Amino acid sequence: MVAAAVSTPDAVVIGMGPGGEDVAGRLADAGWDVVGVDERLVGGECPYWGCIPSKIMVRAGNLVREAHRVPGSAGISRVQSDWRPVHRHVQQATDDWDDKVAVDRFTSRGGTFLRGTARLTGPGEVSVVGADDSETVLRPRRALVLAVGTRPSAPPVPGLAGTPYWTNHELIEAEELPSSLLVLGGGAIGLELGQAVQRFGCDVTVLEAQQRLLAREEPEAAELLMRVLATEGLAFHTGAELVSVGYDGQRFNAVCRRGERLSAERLLVSAGRRVDLERLGASVLGVPADARALPVDDRMRVLGAPGVWAIGDVTGKGAFTHMSMYQADVAVRAILGRGGRPAEYHAVPRVTFTDPEIGAVGLTEAQARAQGLAVRTSVTDLAASARGFVHGSGNDGFIKLVAAGGVLVGATAAGPTGGEVLGLLTLAVQARLPLAELAATIWAYPTFHRAVGEAVKGL
Repeated sequence: MVAAAVSTPDAVVIGMGPGGEDVAGRLADAGWDVVGVDERLVGGECPYWGCIPSKIMVRAGNLVREAHRVPGSAGISRVQSDWRPVHRHVQQATDDWDDKVAVDRFTSRGGTFLRGTARLTGPGEVSVVGADDSETVLRPRRALVLAVGTRPSAPPVPGLAGTPYWTNHELIEAEELPSSLLVLGGGAIGLELGQAVQRFGCDVTVLEAQQRLLAREEPEAAELLMRVLATEGLAFHTGAELVSVGYDGQRFNAVCRRGERLSAERLLVSAGRRVDLERLGASVLGVPADARALPVDDRMRVLGAPGVWAIGDVTGKGAFTHMSMYQADVAVRAILGRGGRPAEYHAVPRVTFTDPEIGAVGLTEAQARAQGLAVRTSVTDLAASARGFVHGSGNDGFIKLVAAGGVLVGATAAGPTGGEVLGLLTLAVQARLPLAELAATIWAYPTFHRAVGEAVKGL
């Protein structure tokens, strides 16, 4: 047996997604000897199977939908959707799922990249096993950064594990769309992808175990989406608990506890994501085997593990690319001793890129009340806030504000540009801007963000 190679760099970064790559690159820029490790593609989920390719699909679906709105509003249109150019665009954006450009980007900054599975094997020690079973032992002298991300999680439904179900990976890579798709999970991923492919002729049915879609967002958002998506032909079953899933070689068959029997050519599982801390060997850090995230302080240091930092999904602060990048900056400043502001999480933004978009920041009304806050809320309809914004013309949406103590503690911007309007609301929540300042603001007319001013009046 060949002995493992041993290396003692200044820093090791496990997980080279957006945040991990940023940390590794910036430490290399600072003159450190840095080794970045990942068994998958450098760049992580976002550029290959998440944010970027899914938004290409969403944008293409939006174009199809807009073309269908021409009759009765702007003339005559004939729409013949075609998935092939969408797939080609996704291939181009992902370099056909090749990370050479990303690897070269990192190594050109002076870093070293190892492709392989990393596991913590002792205090300050990492074992990396490559595809050829070669082993490299890394013992970082100054910093170990864990940015391992998450993987799709499948619920323990009898029969599911033995079927060729899809995750977002398979759907993103699909050269052709199935005639029908059963989506297990009514969260952001399932709804974004489900709506996009429905617009290209795929018959989509969404199954959600919770009583409503987007269960973590405001109920008004779920009501809006169900109303709009239903007009496009998507079918929904909420409060639906699966008891079995089967596959006969051609179709998936799902049975719900209430008795519904559903069938489709393909099944997309979008029921959340999970961190595999056991596979990482996190017990070396004193983390319980059943932990769902690594405990970190406001400088991203793993509690009880000197010299170890963690960023991104593994910290449990939100599985968003922007969260990983935010925490990467905090961690790099801490590692290099540069100080600056610690991490804060009272104004974390999130966007579901459906049509209409659902942008939200901070606390929902339910979360604020659960914290015992003296809550005031206000909801304004987009179409009602500006004449000419007609329901059913693609302008459906609302602004909901959640206030306590004279400031906003949460907000939702739902509409054609919900994610963009969210920017000003995120700033207001982050800066704890007094409501009096928002009330004194002049809002341009006619814009979607003008509805924020109308909502402020309701407080």
